[in-house]
Amino acid sequence: MATIYWAGDSTVQYNSIKTYPQTGIGQVFNLFIKPEIKISNHAKNGRSTKSFIDESRLVPIYDNISEGDFLFIQFGHNDEKKDDPARYTEPFSEFMVNLEKFVNVARDKKAYPVIITPVERRNFIDPSLTAAFDHSEYVEAMKQTAKKLDVPLIDLNAMSRAELQRIGAEASKDWYMHLPAGKYPYHMEGLTDNTHLKYAGAVAYAGCIARGLKELGGIYEELLLEDLI
Repeated sequence: MATIYWAGDSTVQYNSIKTYPQTGIGQVFNLFIKPEIKISNHAKNGRSTKSFIDESRLVPIYDNISEGDFLFIQFGHNDEKKDDPARYTEPFSEFMVNLEKFVNVARDKKAYPVIITPVERRNFIDPSLTAAFDHSEYVEAMKQTAKKLDVPLIDLNAMSRAELQRIGAEASKDWYMHLPAGKYPYHMEGLTDNTHLKYAGAVAYAGCIARGLKELGGIYEELLLEDLI
């Protein structure tokens, strides 16, 4: 059966006890797919398209992905870090070029690439609205790349922003790494992190991606559990 390969950053990666309770979207995505579908999660904390490629993290994907598999490509958070030349990419030039490299890895092996826009940060202006568009240029660059290369795109950025607006500022703390004292390991207590996810947030946003796959239909919908969403 098919394998989903996942290239991305810390919002996707598989976490160990060292970063508990942080949970990546790719870590919980098996909840939504048929049991015979495998996931090979290559996402890594802090990586951009540039650093992922420069560190040869795309090589094992290329070596192992095969016909009928899927490559989920989910970046943006670290590509936008202008103060870090090892990771920064200009959205409408190098970032788009790099995305095409990921797409080509899948297509060279007759696998199916899917571009997924970055999850929104929890950044509320007031109790009902988020300070959206943190990733706006990179989201647009991903949309342009998907259109140019005729690659399916799931707009997780828009879906996650809508979910944040739906549940509000206070409830969304349960989705992100807001860790009050007395409830988590001592080295994590008091952390306020509006980017990385706890289990509930990872599951919620994995559900958004599953909804996106269902909307794509065909071979993408066939990855999902029956009668899901």
